Amino acid sequence: MTLSDKLAPEAGRLRLGDELSVNRLGFGTMQLPGPGSFGPPDDHAGALAVLRRAVELGVNYLDTSDFYGPHVANDLIREALHPYPDDLVIGTKIGVVRDNWGDFVPAGAPDQLRRQVHENLRRLGRDRLELVYLRVGGDGLLRPGEVRFSESFAMMVRLREEGLIGDVGLSGVTLKQLDQARATIPIAAVQNRFHLLDRDCLDVLRRCTEESIAFVPYFPLGAGLLGARTGRSQLPFGPDFSAAQRRTVDGVADGHDATRAQVAIAWLLAYSPAILVIPGTSSVRHLEENMAAARLRLTPADRAALDALA
Repeated sequence: MTLSDKLAPEAGRLRLGDELSVNRLGFGTMQLPGPGSFGPPDDHAGALAVLRRAVELGVNYLDTSDFYGPHVANDLIREALHPYPDDLVIGTKIGVVRDNWGDFVPAGAPDQLRRQVHENLRRLGRDRLELVYLRVGGDGLLRPGEVRFSESFAMMVRLREEGLIGDVGLSGVTLKQLDQARATIPIAAVQNRFHLLDRDCLDVLRRCTEESIAFVPYFPLGAGLLGARTGRSQLPFGPDFSAAQRRTVDGVADGHDATRAQVAIAWLLAYSPAILVIPGTSSVRHLEENMAAARLRLTPADRAALDALA
């Protein structure tokens, strides 16, 4: 029996802030809209099926944003799952909007953030958002906006005080920005770029591990780089995946009758107890494969070989 034939149990649980507790293998919704997370999905019914199957498999953390689509991911979540299971946590991001060409544009002014929170509430059918990340450009993927981080973050604090959002998270932040925010209010989660071949945010992950802050790596499979035998990323930039690296990952995968993606997910789960993994897909089959990674137990030799890749 291969890993894909078995459904995954909980990969352990993780606290988000003071009140929330989720399974460490969640689901990211960025791939549910059209190509580039822009426009409607090619298969509307298939996107709904993925969301429902994720919950059936034990996912109780969904990562989304109203700029996925825009609006498409949140509308799909509501259509597929509302009324929501009692234990389902939906984390969303604000601080970005899309232009007419689908580009991601910083939008961190206080009035913009307030509008984005209300739009998320309306689209998701919530009275309160359990977890909201402020997305900034500190990790280099999104170009930094003109609004100062302190000004944007002050609005996050205000929205929390007003009860519109529960826990506050940060996305794309530097270690300095994380520490600056933590001096004001507790931070429940950080969502930065991090995967098997990209560890530029290791300093932020270490701080999160030390302070029991959930670390939610976005692009945990390198935007497709680690998700298939072709080793192609959907991004026009990023780390290379050399032939030697591919041999190492494929060797570990073959030893467990697993896929590259399953190895990459298992490595993240093993790397730090603070990590919450959110692989996304528009395929039920790939979803089930990703969830099965919770059963993969890497050996010390596997870990050492994978740790040495970057």
